[in-house]
Amino acid sequence: MKRLIITAIFCGMLGSVFAQQGKSESTSTSNSSSADTIIIKHKNKTRSWYSKGAKDSTTVTNKKSKNGFSIGLTLDDFHLGFATLIDNGSFTLSSKNDFLNYSQAKTSYVGFSVFKFGYRFTDNFKIYMSADFDWTLIRLQKNIDIVPDVPTLTYVVNTTNHYSKNRFSSNYLVLPLVFDFRSSPDKHNTRFHFAAGPEVGFLIDGMQKQISSEHGKTKNFNDFHFTRFEFGGFAKIGYGSFGIFTKYYFNDMFVNTPDQKGLKNFNFGLQFGF
Repeated sequence: MKRLIITAIFCGMLGSVFAQQGKSESTSTSNSSSADTIIIKHKNKTRSWYSKGAKDSTTVTNKKSKNGFSIGLTLDDFHLGFATLIDNGSFTLSSKNDFLNYSQAKTSYVGFSVFKFGYRFTDNFKIYMSADFDWTLIRLQKNIDIVPDVPTLTYVVNTTNHYSKNRFSSNYLVLPLVFDFRSSPDKHNTRFHFAAGPEVGFLIDGMQKQISSEHGKTKNFNDFHFTRFEFGGFAKIGYGSFGIFTKYYFNDMFVNTPDQKGLKNFNFGLQFGF
């Protein structure tokens, strides 16, 4: 997962650089024999100034995004943040969920987009749907094993192994519907962004990864009663290619497990790419 995070950060930041270059003002300069005309194009308008001493003809074009449909594979909208469990409206876990007690500083959310399809109505407004992969990585504090393939979410205390890392995670394919608003470019040719909308997710798998001196690194893949279908909402705001985001899921994290009823997931953090 560390390699995945590092790769995604690199690709997200690289995509952000290219996006900024694509948005930047394009300038072309050519020598002119007449040497007395400067032509400046700005926002689809052309103005000419005549100067006796001018030796170059310079064209500066500030391009707007074209309206219409867009579709394609991508690797951007990288999210890196914290995951927080909310137990029936409280940030403190109840006694029934105390076995999920976790280290907040090491409980993270990671996600990025791989496909986008949308329609731009104006230079300032676009609607699009993307296909994202995301991971919620819960760093458990207790020395427990989550038991797979049992009727409800069940754990046992492990008295044989002593875990230096005990991570309980889920991986989803997420489909957000994004209403994307952006300002006109400022003097630095950079925009403010605000985006929000609903999203749904489909469970790919769950996993418990553990590291102990007794058995080294082990991974156990199972659905662990993670909900197979999640739905929620998100909002993000930024400047240029960087911003902050928040996500909240309206349905419970786990299904067919009454003790975990009302346990929900809330994420927030940094975003790279808009």
